[in-house]
Parts: sequence; structure tokens; C-alpha cells
Amino acid sequence: MRPPRTLTTALPAAEPGTTVLLQGWVHRRRELARVTFLVVRDRAGLAQVVLPAGTEVPPEETPVEVVGTATANTQAPGGVEVTQARVTALGEPADTPAVELWRPTLDTGLPTLLDHAATTWRHPAQRARWELAAASLHGFRTALDAGGFTEVHSPKLVESATESGANVFEVDYFGRPAYLAQSPQFFKQQLVGVFERVYEVGPVFRAEPHDTVRHLAEYVSLDVELGFVRDHRDVIACLRDTVAGMVAGIHERAGAAVERLGITVPEVPAELPVLHFREALEIAGAPADEPDLDPAHERALGEWGLREHGSDFVVVEGYPTASRAFYSHPDPDDPHWSRSFDLLFRGLELVSGAQRLHRYSDYVTTLEQRGYPYEPFASYVEAFRRGIPPHGGFAIGLERWVARLVEAANIREVTLFPRDLHRLAP
Repeated sequence: MRPPRTLTTALPAAEPGTTVLLQGWVHRRRELARVTFLVVRDRAGLAQVVLPAGTEVPPEETPVEVVGTATANTQAPGGVEVTQARVTALGEPADTPAVELWRPTLDTGLPTLLDHAATTWRHPAQRARWELAAASLHGFRTALDAGGFTEVHSPKLVESATESGANVFEVDYFGRPAYLAQSPQFFKQQLVGVFERVYEVGPVFRAEPHDTVRHLAEYVSLDVELGFVRDHRDVIACLRDTVAGMVAGIHERAGAAVERLGITVPEVPAELPVLHFREALEIAGAPADEPDLDPAHERALGEWGLREHGSDFVVVEGYPTASRAFYSHPDPDDPHWSRSFDLLFRGLELVSGAQRLHRYSDYVTTLEQRGYPYEPFASYVEAFRRGIPPHGGFAIGLERWVARLVEAANIREVTLFPRDLHRLAP
């Protein structure tokens, strides 16, 4: 009788002498004079299979099924191996991979890593990076669900390229132009008028011609918007709890990945250190008239946060209103400054957020002041004539989050199939 499948991580719990069934890939073959070792890899880990010398074994990366006897061996992973085994290939013999996936580390350049992503992501250390992402997503959703948020999904094809002034991708939409959405910003604000608290996990598209280690043309954005806020500090408090939830998700679901990568998971302080933009410029040694922080400034502020507060996180609030999106709420006491903020994580901007304008008349005035025509924004702005409460929100870049967690030199190292200025395949 065919036994149920046993994952490699469950093999140590198998009763010695029982028949077990493994399914996975041939991770490594080692042929010695008196015995052949086969290492099988499944979604959970690795297991050792012992075969008689000369046994024909499918090539590495071939999917296989192994039926054999669980046998105690202190030298095997988890102290148990499979003996008296029958190995059956579950497909054609695999071609030799571009990299040797059985090695502890992938000793290859980034182009090879990306060109062969469908295979290189199988490496345990590579998989661990996305396991961190998946666990973070679970924690993100769990924290927000507990806070009364509703998950929503907004269109990715939009009629106007208006959200932030960034370059956009134009597409042919049944004979008329449309654009790939740069964010769900307009939709999530409108949905605050329905659900009060919403979040979305989805792709966003930026056609900015950046060719840097921190920019992508398509990435996963974790967007949050909440209504009935007093000011942007309520939004920052929500952000703090959300990031703490993501960290909790890693501890709950990705402990093995953390151990495999040898990384330090950040601790989220009860209150995030907050600096006004003016103070941030002083600490970073930047001119007082700078409209934004550049990467060197962000690194300096990250060092300050660690030195002064023992925190990997620093919030910078109060950016100049003119340098932020038109829907950002100005500070009522000094409209030159906005109720917007960024969260820096280990010296890199991870999150942008703000309290938003919520009165129709303020939108009309702001569009006029900035010289924007009303018509492209009409369907968005009209919603504010029908009662949207004071609200605000933020967006977290998933790939940037993981890149800083693992201290990757390039964001593409943690992106499953990157899309950038040069890459559209695989």
C-alpha cells in the first residue's frame, strides 16, 4: 500500500523501520566505491537517501519520488535517512543547471542569477529570501485585519497619468490610450469613504528611467489608508504596528529562512524615532533649502537612529509641501511644511506616507495653485464632494523591505522576476 507523502522536515519524526515516501528534486548525487548517496530537496528542506553502489540515479534537478525505509543515522540531516529505496523519475531527465544548486552559496554574477531565475530561485538560500517576503506579507495582512481593515484591489489600467508626475507606461486600450497605474492611491482614498480602513497588496508600475540598485519598473506595493485620523501621527502609529506585524510574521513563519541566511531581524520600538525634515537636514549635513533627502542623507540618518535610539527605523516628517504630492495635507500652522513623512529602514527610504487633503474645495484650490487642469482629476476629486473623512496612509515597497533585511547590494537579488530599464524576461 502506498504510504502518504513525508516532507523532508518530518522525516526525523518517522518511526525507524517504517516505509516513507519522499517527493522532490535530485539535489545532489555522490557516487562512492561502496554506496551512492542521493540528496532529495522538497519545499521544506533536504533528506539523504542511501542506495547501492552503481545505482542509476536521475540527473540533478530531476523531479523524483523515493519510497524506502526510514533509518536512524546521526550523520544524516535530522538524524534519519532513507535506505532500501526505490527512486522513480517523475519527468524527463533535467538538463544541467547554469549554476550548481547543491553548493552552499550561489557563486555567480547577478546577470546569470536573473537570466536563469526559474532555476536559481530553487537554491535554498535564494528561496529563503522570498520566504521572508511571504512571511512579511502574512504579518502585514494579519496586523491590518486585526485593526479592522478591509483588503481591496484597485484597477491597474487607468485613463489618466496623473498620480505623482512620474513617467508612466502607456498601453493601447481598445484603440485609445490608457496607462499602467503608478499606485492605488486615488482608489484607496475613495474607498476610505466606503470601508474607513483599507489595504492592498499589488504591483505598481514606474516608467522612470532609473538604472540604480534600488529602483524597479514594477514592484510590489503594500498600500494602507485609514479614515478619521487626527493628523499624520495617527498614520505613523498605524505604520509602526504594521511593520511590527511584518516582523512578527517573519518570526512566526520564516525562522528557518532567518537561520539559513544568518540575518538579524529588526526590533520595532514601541515608538518610532521621529525627526522634522529641518532637523533631518541638519543631522545629515545637508543645505537647509534641500527639497528632499538623497541616498547619502538617508544613510546618515540611519546611522543617527542606530546611534541615538538603537533603532533601525527613523521617521522623517514635515517635508516641504511643494515637493510632495498635491494631495498631501499642509501643516495648518505653517503650510510651507506638509503633514507627510518617510520611514527610513537601515538607511534607506522604505515608506512614504501622509495625511491627505479631504475637502473638495482644498483639492480645487491646490490643483489651481499647482497649475494642474481639473479634468484629468475629475473622477477622483469629485468623490470628495460626497463626504470623505480626514484620512491618511502609506505605501511599503516589499522588495526594498526584503533587500534591507538581507542587506542585498541590489534590489534585483530579492525580486523574483525583475522588470527594469533593461530587463523584460524571463
